[in-house]
Amino acid sequence: MAGHDIIVIGASAGGVEALRQLVNDLPADMPASLFVVLHIPPQNPSVLPYILERAGKLTALHPQDGARIEHGRIYVAPPDRHLLVDRGLIRVTHGPKENRYRPAVDPLFRSAARAYGPRVVGVIMTGALDDGTAGLRDVKQRGGVAVVQDPLEALYSGMPKSALANVRVDYCLPLAEIAPTLVRLAHESAAEEGAYPVPDELEIENSITENNFEADIESVNKLGAPSNFTCPECHGTLWEIQDGELLRFRCHVGHAYSADSLLAEQNEGLEDALWAAVRALEENSHLARRVAKRLRERDKQNRVAERMDEKAQLTEQHAQLVRQMLLQGEPQREAVGMD
Repeated sequence: MAGHDIIVIGASAGGVEALRQLVNDLPADMPASLFVVLHIPPQNPSVLPYILERAGKLTALHPQDGARIEHGRIYVAPPDRHLLVDRGLIRVTHGPKENRYRPAVDPLFRSAARAYGPRVVGVIMTGALDDGTAGLRDVKQRGGVAVVQDPLEALYSGMPKSALANVRVDYCLPLAEIAPTLVRLAHESAAEEGAYPVPDELEIENSITENNFEADIESVNKLGAPSNFTCPECHGTLWEIQDGELLRFRCHVGHAYSADSLLAEQNEGLEDALWAAVRALEENSHLARRVAKRLRERDKQNRVAERMDEKAQLTEQHAQLVRQMLLQGEPQREAVGMD
């Protein structure tokens, strides 16, 4: 029987150092394949494979779409691409963002759970917000093993705390104990896959991630009910999905959000709109003062010029109020946990 030889790992803020320590403790003859998603900006080249290969004994690389899975390798999601696991193969896609990211942790975990069921070990490490929680639930639902870094030692505790709050986690460990646990699990036989059938909901969500156009609106209706909210990315309807205690949202083209990530995205959009309002108010005030000045050059007692000055002053006050509110609210971005 196969061991737990498909290890999927998700991390975000603080993840580079945590991943370096993890791979440093793995042996060269590791009888498993590791798949890593780390949230990184889409426009930057990633040197994470180089960092991980130098830190440990395993080969690390950005895989090509369709590459075969081999033991003893670390497959790292490339920038602006989702990393997915198929039976015996790796998929690298430019699918819709999930939880505001591409690559995202949930699609990797979900695809591995569907393809390999009990052979999968899902690992959630340091990071803000809660990407990976829904995917870790899928891993557990298919008989896999859930491992979470102890949030007390994680540089950012949001992702570990969310996983612990919403998933029946098998191991909550300090970073130094994760690698030995993965080695032990890789050598232990996994349960029979037939005991953990693939749920219909998992099939549907996996099809959406893979851009399978058979996953239409009727399919998404099986996941939940249309909500009053719109997708921040495509502005389509968001379906509300109640996944145990975890509230999630998904549009039919593939964008997906946890409640926290949707709130963070809306907060960011609101801030952008308010800064645009400050700009418009200040430009309006400046224009009103220029008009007033021109009118006075013709007639020093011009009442229209006086009204323009009053309008400019009132508009400036409004702009200052909005600006002050924005500046006072900037620290709240860190409190929300934005990476």
